[in-house]
Amino acid sequence: MNDHQLSLTHEPALSPEQADRIHAWWRAANYLSVGQIYLMDNPLLREPLRPEHIKPRLLGHWGTTPGLNFIYAHLSRAIMEQDLDMIYIMGPGHGGPGPVASAWLEGTYSETYPDISQDLPGMKRLFRQFSFPGGIPSHVAPETPGSIHEGGELGYALSHAYGAAFDNPDLIVAAVIGDGEAETGPLAASWHSNKFVNPARDGTVLPILHLNGYKIANPTILDRISHEELDALLRGYGHTPFYVEGSDPEQMHQDFARTLNACLNEIHEIKRAAREDGRTGRPRWPMIVLRSPKGWTGPVEVDGLKVEGSWRSHQVPFTQARENEDHREVLERWLRSYRPEELFDEAGTPVPAIATLHPAGQRRLSANPHANGGLLLRDLRIPDFTAYSVPVDRPGTGAVESTRVLGTFLRDIVAANMDNFRVFAPDENNSNRLGAIFDATDRSWNARTVPEDDHLARDGRVMEILSEHTYQGWLEGYLLSGRHGFFSCYEAFIHIVDSMFNQHVKWLNTTNDIPWRRPVASLNYLLTSHVWRQDNNGFSHQDPGFIDHVINKKTDVIRVYLPPDANTLLSVTDHCLRSRQYVNVIVAGKQPQLQYLDMQQAIVHCTKGIGIWDWASSDADGEPDVVMGCAGDVPTMETLAAVDILKERFPDLKIRVVNVVDLMRLQDEAEHPHGLSGRDFDALFTTDKPVIFAYHGYPWLIHRLTYRRTNHDNLHVRGYKEEGTTTTPFDMCVLNQLDRFTLAVDVIDRVPRLKDVSAHVREELRNKLIEHRQYIRTHGEDMPEIRNWEWTSGPVPASTTADAAKEPE
Repeated sequence: MNDHQLSLTHEPALSPEQADRIHAWWRAANYLSVGQIYLMDNPLLREPLRPEHIKPRLLGHWGTTPGLNFIYAHLSRAIMEQDLDMIYIMGPGHGGPGPVASAWLEGTYSETYPDISQDLPGMKRLFRQFSFPGGIPSHVAPETPGSIHEGGELGYALSHAYGAAFDNPDLIVAAVIGDGEAETGPLAASWHSNKFVNPARDGTVLPILHLNGYKIANPTILDRISHEELDALLRGYGHTPFYVEGSDPEQMHQDFARTLNACLNEIHEIKRAAREDGRTGRPRWPMIVLRSPKGWTGPVEVDGLKVEGSWRSHQVPFTQARENEDHREVLERWLRSYRPEELFDEAGTPVPAIATLHPAGQRRLSANPHANGGLLLRDLRIPDFTAYSVPVDRPGTGAVESTRVLGTFLRDIVAANMDNFRVFAPDENNSNRLGAIFDATDRSWNARTVPEDDHLARDGRVMEILSEHTYQGWLEGYLLSGRHGFFSCYEAFIHIVDSMFNQHVKWLNTTNDIPWRRPVASLNYLLTSHVWRQDNNGFSHQDPGFIDHVINKKTDVIRVYLPPDANTLLSVTDHCLRSRQYVNVIVAGKQPQLQYLDMQQAIVHCTKGIGIWDWASSDADGEPDVVMGCAGDVPTMETLAAVDILKERFPDLKIRVVNVVDLMRLQDEAEHPHGLSGRDFDALFTTDKPVIFAYHGYPWLIHRLTYRRTNHDNLHVRGYKEEGTTTTPFDMCVLNQLDRFTLAVDVIDRVPRLKDVSAHVREELRNKLIEHRQYIRTHGEDMPEIRNWEWTSGPVPASTTADAAKEPE
């Protein structure tokens, strides 16, 4: 025991009447939870249980559910007594029957789903729908009122909780961490989120570590280490742990209520000291360790085998209740042990003592608007992005770090939205050239500092921690509770959050079909330090495959943009920050790159997402001999350099250059909302001419997006082929055959009329590749003609993008 607990062990926290009512509520929630797992009829056992009353397929998780219900009951009591603004995040989200039962008891479920009424027919539908075709999932899914965390994949409860607490000064987020979840790497890192909380500005996370001893089949680590070791671990994370341990309900209700009161008192004092006394030191936040039996209140034994307090209660404690009469009798005894006749009246409605044991209105855990963030979402105050434009006198000139330009735009967005916008980066904000943001804010930090530290402050709005999992979780929690954010990352390491991205996209997909879930701000990724410019880092940092992963998801949620220069990057970012219910992926390099479009041209081009660059083309007076497509900043430059070579060597060659910003424009309109119609696609790429396409990522993705197109057989794609090392920028292109010389040879090999007149040019280009290899191995840098190349071919027309297609929504 710690000193705090020793001071709590004398006076009862609950009167006998309070204790009885909370226990009755808990029994009701447990009864409803078991009913959801097992029953499809006879919900209140008004007749003996028969096989047809039991579901043919038993799905769900019982083991963690009674603990979740226990905590829910006590949190509701505290909310009522202290008028708290609180949400409840359940890391063991597979305990889905619990919060569904609780929301039904609170009345929120019936308000949200009127057909699941608070009576006998409604209870029957409540039971039948759970894990049933046409019903609801078994987890704490988007369909569950009060949830922003499904918990299907373990590890993110704490990071989601802290994301919701940032900039929510009066919010308390009770976050249950299952002892199985506590074994994951993301959860282990997220304990350190308390070093980023400012008590004067942010809300509070109350972690509740639920030790019930087992996972699916194995014991859990934190349950099996000594109390001293566990206590040292949690204190080392910066918490003061309070312990509630046991199985006797009477004792446990009193102990948990007493402990919860103490934690809330300590939280209030921390906030008061920060806000009224100006205390600036990092507090040691309280937390609760609840140790209770797995499958608490369930069958003690089945078939002579231990169930309660063992791994056998993790999912469905026994699965033959429909076929096996003995199991059916066990189920009936279990359900009747909760004494449902005392909990629900003749109509199946919760009795008044239970029906009134919850906060009112939006104070209910299942109705708090912070768990339906679109209700609270305010539009960002965004300055006019055109004010940050880069002048472009001639296309293909003037090397600029595009993300550095973006940093000035983000700086002013932060300054204008100091309570609902944050920037997230894994210690890479400066590396990604977004350092201008520090003119408006600092890095969030509430731990020890030394004079040499750079831009650290308790009220900073740049979130940096070397855990992609943690800041992905922070951002998701921040967005789902009604705010806005921007996430920059090295392209190769965004893969670390692949599965978290999956979970978020699935959440958005599901909420699009739930009318009461209001749209939230989009999750916006900027992937930079990308595959084509890893001069220092080498092969380990070269992987553009996150785009492929994203495009696997449903098309109504995902968007991918490859702006080739600073002005297009500004335009795309402005669009993404204003959007809702999407995951937007922007890929843009941070190294100096040529600029192509002035701001007005960039707006037109980005609005269309794809277009012919007339100034780079030579087919204005007829059909092209070849189409040169490109998507991505380096592929765009190499394409234009190849065009430059071809124009000089073959002045009469008709070339069309098509640049793609919105990658999904390549798909058919039947497959993606941004997709081009067949007619528009053919107008750009023709129906029979060779198409040489230079792409930022793995080349087969372009084939996948365009396989239905008329001219697909003539499409030849160059991209990343998993070749790389620490080398020069141009050599990366050469290694993967995306370089200008190879692209020019591709054209020569595919335009029939060049076949008999190109031998010398083809040889010259091959020799250039040999010369390049010798030069970089001698000098350690690219040849001057490569380093200093700019676009010089032809005049610049008034408009640089042809109106080739309708605008995407």
